[in-house]
Amino acid sequence: MSAPQVANKPRMHLALDISWQAVDTDWRSATSWVNRSYPDIGLFEDIARTAERGCFDLLFCGDSTGIPNTWEGSIDAAVRTGVAWPRMDMSPWIARMAAVTSHIGFGLTYSSTFMHPFYVARLLNSLDHVTNGRIAFNVVTSQRKSDAENYGFDELMEHDLRYDRMDEFMDVCRALWGSVAPDAFLWDKKTGIVADTTKVHPINHAGKFFKVKGPLSVMASPQITPVLIQAGGSARGLQSAARFVDHVFAFSGSVPQMVQARSKLDSALKGAGRDPAKIGVFWGARPLVAETEAEAIRLKERLIADVPMEAVGVFLSHNTGLDMSKLPQHFTLRELNERIKAANASPVGYIHKLAQQYGEDKEISRSEFLEQGLHLATGYADTRPGTASQIADYLEEAFVATGERGGFMLFQSQSADRALLQGLTGLLIPELQRRGRVRTCYEGRTLRENLAQ
Repeated sequence: MSAPQVANKPRMHLALDISWQAVDTDWRSATSWVNRSYPDIGLFEDIARTAERGCFDLLFCGDSTGIPNTWEGSIDAAVRTGVAWPRMDMSPWIARMAAVTSHIGFGLTYSSTFMHPFYVARLLNSLDHVTNGRIAFNVVTSQRKSDAENYGFDELMEHDLRYDRMDEFMDVCRALWGSVAPDAFLWDKKTGIVADTTKVHPINHAGKFFKVKGPLSVMASPQITPVLIQAGGSARGLQSAARFVDHVFAFSGSVPQMVQARSKLDSALKGAGRDPAKIGVFWGARPLVAETEAEAIRLKERLIADVPMEAVGVFLSHNTGLDMSKLPQHFTLRELNERIKAANASPVGYIHKLAQQYGEDKEISRSEFLEQGLHLATGYADTRPGTASQIADYLEEAFVATGERGGFMLFQSQSADRALLQGLTGLLIPELQRRGRVRTCYEGRTLRENLAQ
């Protein structure tokens, strides 16, 4: 039975990130998907049902389309150790997960750097119909050369230009979603009229990157526009996100760092003429919840057990765009950042975190760099083990400090031991419900409505 709801407290919204395993050992667990033929659809249906019982707002599916090939200029190490692959287009899986649930939403990721806005707008509209209004769109720019090579590009598009393209991409999508009025379709059997022509309009878009006549070739979806999510971490990324997002995905650090990040977002939103109070942040968090703190710590240590350092190098190379197999024995983080920028990749991430921690002029050895990278690649560095009460204390502190707008994106590998998800839904969620911080039932009809409550 759900815990009684405490009145008059702003509630957290919760997403469950099941994007992928990056470098993990969860799949070796006796209760992981290894006893099934991956990607068995039943695995994903189980996750969806369990997350809905925990009253999560949505399941989040990130994506990338290239097999990591930066390390040693080959895909071999990634294929051998299972880094960032295999990965599927999650849209068919979302349709199946929606069929076994009724309320939980689904976040789907597509790249504005490579995809065409008409195709994406039409697909998301269709999925919103299939799910009865439960789709969110995580729009991203792509920073990995292995992705670019699958779409006919030899090099990455320059960083700021990627965001210029995303701005126009979203302008086209939103225009297409508004090109057919919700009440346009009549289906009048007596007159034979299907739709009112005055409520269906071409968009006639002609811009730097796209030329799209429109209108969208399907009826307006239940939410009209899917819930829009973006994770721009750079100043240019925030500028773009502020133009259209409903919610922002941001990595959490210390509470003061989260407060600073929220302040920067609020400034960007005000600059775009939008009300910051209406835009939530899903802070990325990796809680590992068990009955006792000792058990949670034991489970955390399993994350880095027997992970090949080659896999760590593949992961870091893939996410920075720089072949880490060619690192010198000693270097400074400033030198490394300059090499990454020169490759048109993004310094936001692991290197950025290290520079914040040690300073850009800190000299670091190759082995030290990879050892710390192990903690990042496996999620170990960001994993917070504890009891339900301890984790709830942290989440509540961070939620209050950042203005009680939004909530948390909790990470769960697709390959994870099912007990880890049950620790969230069976231990943490009831504790947060007891405190009045998360819902005890779904009240809205669509994902957008549930996120507004």
